[in-house]
Amino acid sequence: MTNSGRCAACKHLRRRCPSDCIFSPYFPSNNPQRFSCVHKIYGASNTAKMLEQVPSHLRDKAADSLYYEAKCRMEDPVYGCVGTITLLYQHIHDAENQLAKTRAEIAVLLTTHHAQQSQATTNHISLPTQTFF
Repeated sequence: MTNSGRCAACKHLRRRCPSDCIFSPYFPSNNPQRFSCVHKIYGASNTAKMLEQVPSHLRDKAADSLYYEAKCRMEDPVYGCVGTITLLYQHIHDAENQLAKTRAEIAVLLTTHHAQQSQATTNHISLPTQTFF
């Protein structure tokens, strides 16, 4: 890469962007916030080390994950993305409870409906008339 085409990481770090820059495929110059966020949480050296340890075909996903986790950590310094995961699990738990309540209500309504139908059926049975001589 030329100096004018530096990636967001090299621009942020104020350095020349080498042709084999580990950051350039994952931190494009048109999205400087992405690297800035990752840099604030992990630092450039740690980010580079983590990307180098991941197989090249998975690095884009690793960079996305680093960005998401860093963004979550900046928004919620205590829990980070674990706070989001916990909240989602709570939503699942609440939905499961609501589903169980709804199923129980349906079962009660069906039972009541069947009982009413049975009673209506027995009330409509005509008994033979007896004649007395």
